[in-house]
Amino acid sequence: MTTRKEPIAKNAAGAAKTEGSDTPEKKRKLTPGAWAEARALMKRYRYRLALGLVLIFVSRLAGLVVPAMVGYIVDDVVPNGRIDELFLLAGVGLVAAVVQSATGFGLSQVLGVAAQRAITEMRKRVMAHVSRLPIRYFDSTQTGILISRVMTDAEGIRNLVGTGLVQLAGGLLTASIALGWLFYLNWRLTSLTLFILLLFGATMAFGFSRLRPVFRERGKINAEVTGRLGETLGGIRIVKAYGVEKREQIVFAHGAHRLFRNVAKAVTGVSAVTSISTLVMGLIGALMIVLGGRALMSGAWSEGQLLQYIFFTGLVIAPVIQISSIGTQITEAFAGLDRIREIMQMATEDQEDEAREELGLLAGEVRLDGVWFEYEPDVPVLKGVSLAAAPGTTTALVGSSGSGKSTLISLIMAFNRPTAGRVLVDGRDLESIRLKDYRSRLGVVLQENFLFDGTIRANLSFANPHATVERIREVSRIAHCDEFIAGFPDGYDTIVGERGVKLSGGQRQRVAIARAILADPRLLILDEATSSLDSESEAMIQDGLRALRRGRTTFVIAHRLSTIQSADQILVLEGGEVVERGTHDELIALDGRYKQLYDKQYGLERNRFINPGEDFTPEPEAVEVAVGHGRGGL
Repeated sequence: MTTRKEPIAKNAAGAAKTEGSDTPEKKRKLTPGAWAEARALMKRYRYRLALGLVLIFVSRLAGLVVPAMVGYIVDDVVPNGRIDELFLLAGVGLVAAVVQSATGFGLSQVLGVAAQRAITEMRKRVMAHVSRLPIRYFDSTQTGILISRVMTDAEGIRNLVGTGLVQLAGGLLTASIALGWLFYLNWRLTSLTLFILLLFGATMAFGFSRLRPVFRERGKINAEVTGRLGETLGGIRIVKAYGVEKREQIVFAHGAHRLFRNVAKAVTGVSAVTSISTLVMGLIGALMIVLGGRALMSGAWSEGQLLQYIFFTGLVIAPVIQISSIGTQITEAFAGLDRIREIMQMATEDQEDEAREELGLLAGEVRLDGVWFEYEPDVPVLKGVSLAAAPGTTTALVGSSGSGKSTLISLIMAFNRPTAGRVLVDGRDLESIRLKDYRSRLGVVLQENFLFDGTIRANLSFANPHATVERIREVSRIAHCDEFIAGFPDGYDTIVGERGVKLSGGQRQRVAIARAILADPRLLILDEATSSLDSESEAMIQDGLRALRRGRTTFVIAHRLSTIQSADQILVLEGGEVVERGTHDELIALDGRYKQLYDKQYGLERNRFINPGEDFTPEPEAVEVAVGHGRGGL
C-alpha cells in the first residue's frame, strides 16, 4: 500500500503566506542566522577589511597631529617668535593632511569596491536560490516581495563589508586616544564628560533596539507596496477595462501611507538620537566653559592647553556622533540580512539533486501509479490517479473546471510532488531523477504563454540559444510565425514588449509553439495550445503541432474536443479521479461523461451555426470544454 507524504512545497508555501500576509507580525529579534551571515561576509572580505582598518588607523592618527601641536604653538612657538619652527610645524600639519587625504581615497577604493562586489554576489546568490524554490511559493508570494529581497535588502551589507564597520573602529580608536590625553590634561572634567558620553551611549543602544524592528517592518511594507504596484501596472488593461483606476489608487494610497508612517517613525527615532547628540555637545561645552575657564583663571591651564582640550574633546564627541549614524546603518543592514536569511533557509525543489541519478537517454514512457495530491491537508485534488503513456504517444486530458487536469500536468512537469503514489519516467521514479536533467527534456505550450521583453528571435531561441538562423526560420514556418513576422519592419528583430504585449494572443501562441519545436523536447505538454487561435489560424498550425508531436510523448489539455480526436488515449477527469479512458471512438461508443461533453459542445457549435443571431447561454460544462470546432485534430 502506498504511504501518504507531505508535499515538498508545503514549507515554502507556509513561509510565503507569512511573508505576504497583512496580519501584524510579532516583533522579533534578529535571528542567529543574520549574525552568522554577517560573520561569513566579514570573513570572506577579511583581507580588505584588515587593509581598511590599517588605512583608517593611519588616517585617524594623522588627524591627531594638528590638535596635538596646538598647545605647543600657542604657548611656546608664537610667544617666543620662533618663525622657522612655525613653518616646520605647518609643514608637518600639511603632511598629515596629505596622509589623511590619501588614506581616505584608498579606503574608498579598497572597501567601496569590496562592498559593491559583496552586494552583487549577494544578489546573485539570493536570485539563484529564489529561482529554485518550488512553484507553489511563487503562486503565493508577490513578485515585488521577491524583487525587494534580491535588490533592496542586499544594499545594506555595504555597511558591514564597506566603510561602516571600519569607520566605527576608527572612531573608537580616535576617541580612545583623545580620551586618554584628556584624562592627562584634566581628569575631573574628563570624568564628567565621560559620564555624559556613557549616558549617551546607553540612550543610543536603547534607540537602536527600538529602531531595528521598524527598519525590518519597512522592508516588508515596501515589498508589499511594490508588489501590488507591479500587479496594477502589469494588469493595467484589466484595470482600465473595468474602470477601477480609483480603487487601485486607493489601495496604493493605503500602502503608501503605511510606508509613510513607518518612515516617519524611523525619522523620529533617528532625529531623537541626533538631538540627544546635540544636547550632549551642549552639556560638554557648558562644562568646558565653567571648569576650563576656572582652570585658565587660576593658572592651572595655559591658553594653549585650553585650546588643546577643546580640540581633543571634539575628537571624542565627533566619533561618538558618527557611531550613532553608523549604528543606524548597520541596524538596517542586519534587518536586511535577517529577511534574506529567511528566504535562503527555504528548501529548494532541487536541493537533493546531488543525491539523485542522472537521467541519461529518455525514451519517453510516463506512468502514474496511484497518485494522490493535495494543496491543503486533507483536501485531495487527485485521488489515486493511474495512467500509462507509451513513448511517442499522445494522451489527452478533458474534464470540467477543478477536475485536476492542470494539477496532473504539474506533477508530470515536477512542479509538485505527489502526496502519495509515484510518477515514473522510463520506469524510474521521478523523485530519483535530477530535475535539471529532466526539465531539459520538456517542451511546454501553455494557454497564456509568457514572452520576454526582447526580440522575436530571442523568444524563439529561449530554450535553445545556440540555434542557427536557418533553424529558427524553419520552426517559424512550421508554426506559421513567418507569415506575421514578415509583416514587421524589423522582422525577427521586432521587440515584442513586456509579456509580448505588442503581439496578438494568436501570434504569441504561435511563437510559443515555434519555441517548443526549437527546444526539441522528448516530453511535450500542450495546455490549451490553440485556445487563442480562431478556427482558420488553428487549422493553419495543426500540421505544425502534428510535426511537433511526432516521436514525442505528448500530454494535451484541450477545450476543443475536436482537436484531440486522434489522441492515442483520452482520460476524462472528474473530482480528481479518472472516470473514463479510451480513444475518441471508444468513449463515444461508451455513451458516458465524454459523450455528454462532446454532445454539449457540438450542440453549442451547431446552435451558433444555425442561429447566429440568437442569444444563447451555454451550460457551464459546455463552456468548460471551450468554444470552437477546429478543422482537424491533433
